[in-house]
Amino acid sequence: MPPQLTPERQRQIILKVSWRLMPLIVICYLINYIDRTNVSFAALTMNKDLGLSAYLYGLGAGIFFFGYAAFEVPSNIVLQRVGARLWIARIMITWGIISGLMAVATGPVSFLVLRFLLGVAEAGFFPGMIYYLTLWFPAAVRARSISILYIAIPASNMIASILSGAILGLDGTLGLKGWQWVFIIEAIPAVLLAFIVLRLLTDRPAVADWLSREEKDWLEGELQAERSRVESTGRLTMLQALFDWRVLVLSAIYLTCVTASYGVVFFLPQIVKGLGLSNLMTGFVTAIPYAVGTIGLVLWGYSSDRFKERRWHLIISTALAALGLFLAGMAGQSFWAVAAMCLFMFGVYGSRPTFWPLPSVFLTGGAAAVGMALINSIGNLGGYFGPQIVGYIKDSTKSFDMALYFLAGSALLSAVIAFLATRATGAADASDADKGAQPLRQPAR
Repeated sequence: MPPQLTPERQRQIILKVSWRLMPLIVICYLINYIDRTNVSFAALTMNKDLGLSAYLYGLGAGIFFFGYAAFEVPSNIVLQRVGARLWIARIMITWGIISGLMAVATGPVSFLVLRFLLGVAEAGFFPGMIYYLTLWFPAAVRARSISILYIAIPASNMIASILSGAILGLDGTLGLKGWQWVFIIEAIPAVLLAFIVLRLLTDRPAVADWLSREEKDWLEGELQAERSRVESTGRLTMLQALFDWRVLVLSAIYLTCVTASYGVVFFLPQIVKGLGLSNLMTGFVTAIPYAVGTIGLVLWGYSSDRFKERRWHLIISTALAALGLFLAGMAGQSFWAVAAMCLFMFGVYGSRPTFWPLPSVFLTGGAAAVGMALINSIGNLGGYFGPQIVGYIKDSTKSFDMALYFLAGSALLSAVIAFLATRATGAADASDADKGAQPLRQPAR
């Protein structure tokens, strides 16, 4: 049993852990997302230089996720065995190098190959981070810790929008195109941060020399008690986790939501550019919806933990995302579409901290690492389908309007699956690992 500490002392320990780990984790994920999505801004001038149609660009933006999905589960198995510190640093060095090499793409084939390899290099980073948080943060504060991690996504898009718009202005410097400078400059931080990760990231509380014995004992005791409660109803092996129906349902929810998310992310600069703005102003205007998304992320994560509820927070947030995309399609080429995108971002980012605590309700240990990796792998295939379909529709109709309706339908499907396949649990007992989640309805027998 963990030592009995006052609520104030427990809060102090969680704050200590948060301030030690979360700033570095958020910065790493911020750099990760910039390197994954900066192609959306490079495309403003790169597509013409490389001879990419909207469809080919969408295919290249999305093919990243095939490499990502193929190596996600193996990567997380290795992480679970060798520790997050070493494996996360390895991932960062690899993706940083390949992201910089995007600058040497000369045509469609090299562009597609490099995007695929970037996905392979990044595989395991995000689910590894989610799994890592389950080793440090009890369920009662897990949505907030995930929402803090997710701040990196809208923040990275805000930063990348403004920074990339400015870097494009370096066109011609040292004989390089502006889009080449985007890839080169924005790849450097990943490699440098990898060495900071090696120095500062701690694998688990038991080996943290910056925690006192009392702090280690309480945190390890709390987390072990939670794992025991989860495993009391049956402990899944890694292989069982891969085929567990709850993992597959969560994968479907994530797939449809991610399809909508990446369908917007990789084309939003081009949509905004269509308003007749300069590259620099396109960057500033594109940043606005992501700023609103950050608000949704923080408020929804706090609310979910505050009320110990996941299901309706997930359903409502994905429904808001669908509504925002539908309104953006109706608004056409106008600044009202930007306002509608703000509603979409509020909803889609608000869904993340309510979704990712759900797997840890029934998965522990290696099964958690594998299950989370599979959910992320299947879900992130939406990053392939979304951009490719948007590109195809754009080429076919010469407009983004129908593509936005398709993405709205995808987000709505996510809300529908969450409504049909999940259920709220009663707040039976303060000792429950996570009162708001026993997420999935048992199948009919």
